[in-house]
Amino acid sequence: MTYKKNDAAIAQLTPEQFRVTQENGTERPGSSEYLDNKEPGIYVDIVSGEPLFASSDKYESGCGWPSFTKPIDKGNLNELRDKSHGMVRTEVRSAHGDSHLGHVFPDGPQDRGGLRYCINSAALRFVPRDQMEGEGYGDYLDQVEDIG
Repeated sequence: MTYKKNDAAIAQLTPEQFRVTQENGTERPGSSEYLDNKEPGIYVDIVSGEPLFASSDKYESGCGWPSFTKPIDKGNLNELRDKSHGMVRTEVRSAHGDSHLGHVFPDGPQDRGGLRYCINSAALRFVPRDQMEGEGYGDYLDQVEDIG
């Protein structure tokens, strides 16, 4: 599958999705659509469709945004130094869609690598496990635990 940013996908974004992914915005804490999602599946870039995170790597960090311990495929993320808002952070962007996703911090669960990928739901589309094969994400099924 080829993942890339395209005008048609950008045109389909809601104003909030556009603000977050194209203008480096951030959702209000606690307002994220996927914050409490516990279904098995994967999270893909809302613009390009590239696979970003597996539900099995999602955890409750208490930060107010969906948090993950690692990406599903490190090659689909770019990490950039972000000096905005008077602090130094590491911004996370999708590699192919160039969408702003959120930030990564070194305060995640130590037993799972120590990282916390703090991601805006507005940058994501969730693909439930039972739809992954049909949507072309079958190669990632082994990375998603079947809950229940």
